[in-house]
Amino acid sequence: MQALQKQATNELAGVSDSEALEAWRIKYLGTKGRVKTAIQRLGEVPKKDKPAVGKATNELKTALRSAFDARLGALGDSRTKDRPAAPEVDITLPGNKPTIGHLHVITQTINDICEIFARMGFTVAYGPEVEDEYHNFDALNIPSHHPARDPLDNFYIDEKVMLRSQTSTVQIRVMENTTPPVRIIAPGRVYRPDTVDATHSFMFHQIEGLYVDQGVTMADLRITLDQFCKAYFGHNVATRFRPSFFPFTEPSAEVDILFHRGDGTEYWVELGGCGMVHPNVLETVEYDSEKYTGFAFGLGIERMAMRKHNITDIRYLFESDVRFLHQF
Repeated sequence: MQALQKQATNELAGVSDSEALEAWRIKYLGTKGRVKTAIQRLGEVPKKDKPAVGKATNELKTALRSAFDARLGALGDSRTKDRPAAPEVDITLPGNKPTIGHLHVITQTINDICEIFARMGFTVAYGPEVEDEYHNFDALNIPSHHPARDPLDNFYIDEKVMLRSQTSTVQIRVMENTTPPVRIIAPGRVYRPDTVDATHSFMFHQIEGLYVDQGVTMADLRITLDQFCKAYFGHNVATRFRPSFFPFTEPSAEVDILFHRGDGTEYWVELGGCGMVHPNVLETVEYDSEKYTGFAFGLGIERMAMRKHNITDIRYLFESDVRFLHQF
């Protein structure tokens, strides 16, 4: 090692230009250089001597790298010391306009929805995406034997903790800490182990709505969702309610909106579920179900964004390149 360092140092002292310096670097510090060869031969060294030889090899490599850097700097200085310094920026050239990003189409949709409901007096609430079974199921009147609780249909972290499968969990958390009246919307991500295709994903976004007060009726729910759909999709949009079932609302309905194809035909698209908050849910959060009533709804945000912008595949929202997103 000492002889190799002496030989390399002597040769380096005679280097006078950058080409010779690069040749020296390849000879001694390159991937097939003499230092690399020395390191590869450590296997031939007796076990008792390996620590000392390994240390000497590292010191050799460090010393030669430092000597190379110093020589590189000296040669650079000699080439430029008599040359006038060039300006770092040529101010006569036209500037480069920076690329400015914008909000993702899903974020834009959430903001638009929140702004519409804010005009109706709703405030925005948020909750954790990692939930316990109580808030995701029990408090929402979903019994232990209900198929919605099947481990195959949920992302369980352990026996009692899971990734939330619906934003309805937020309404429970809000009511636990709020005295009526309550009027909130809760946007956020939810998770279900669905097979990914053009209309399904294992992660998607929902927006939950909740209004609890004295005298709230199904008519209030119908008017609220009808006015929202007209504000978001256009004043000519038609809506309808279809009877349905959810454990946490009674009565329950699905809300649909009517779309028109380019060929003049029409078709209904489901936006989400809704209904009057079940008395059991109100009692769970210690609301007097004889005094208070309320409605709740859950709408799919991707579904609304796809219909409004004529997006045909949900995967475009999360798996495409920025050229797709720049359209919105």
